[in-house]
Amino acid sequence: MPALKRVRPGLLLGWGLLALTVAVPMKNSLLAAQPTAVKSKIKVTLPKDDSELLIEKKATKTVGVTREFDTPELEAGKRYEYTFLARWRPNNYTVMTRPRTVQFAAGDDVIVDLTKDSEQDKAEIRYVATPDDIVEAMVKLAKITKDDVVYEPGCGDGRIVVASVKAGAKKGVGIDLDKERVKESKTTAKLANLLDKVDIREGDALEVKDYADASVVMLYMGEEFNQLIRPMLLRELKLGSRIVSHRFLMKDWKADETKTIVGQDGSEYEVHLWKVTEDAKKKFAAPLKK
Repeated sequence: MPALKRVRPGLLLGWGLLALTVAVPMKNSLLAAQPTAVKSKIKVTLPKDDSELLIEKKATKTVGVTREFDTPELEAGKRYEYTFLARWRPNNYTVMTRPRTVQFAAGDDVIVDLTKDSEQDKAEIRYVATPDDIVEAMVKLAKITKDDVVYEPGCGDGRIVVASVKAGAKKGVGIDLDKERVKESKTTAKLANLLDKVDIREGDALEVKDYADASVVMLYMGEEFNQLIRPMLLRELKLGSRIVSHRFLMKDWKADETKTIVGQDGSEYEVHLWKVTEDAKKKFAAPLKK
């Protein structure tokens, strides 16, 4: 494919456009025919009517589930590429983002469906701490042993991963996007005198490359996040590994065990356990589809 070239014809909507072909300068510009200018119509469907929509990293101002645009004038015969990004809140503690890159010929109608799940989806979760007595119930349900390595995506203040190591795990790994949460987790590990056994990392838990090292994964991240991480865990975790989640489920992958607990605060909580089996890998390792 020829090298990409950025062109800016008209910029009616303020978007940068990427041309996928490079025009060759003509020797006699006075005699050369001028390229034909055309527009493409774009129709975008979004997950929610209040979703934020960015096109080529530029925010748009329209609202509604379906939104329509005209491109600036494009050069007929060339192909172009736009990147779309939807951002929305399925609930008050989750922000979802979904990118989609589309290539099209100038003048063609462009249909962009951002309602369908993608492996490129991301979920950012507002931190809410799990009460200590519920942490204890999660650790107990996981049946942690001295041979276990426990991972916690979205580790917050580190209380779950530290409690897992206190319960006997040989190593704990916590991952969090938030710098402040990472600091808190490291402080929790330091106060427990477990810095040698607890590894706290700043980063996106959906981009971790070594889940295969884990034998237990602890979760309190919301069903949207569970939906995104589920196929990754089932592809990478070894048979016999366990996943324990406070409150949130895994869609059609039913938990092997659920415990209902009345907490010290008087509220009712549920913790769920899944075991990674060959059958589960075959049935549920593919990304979920709507």
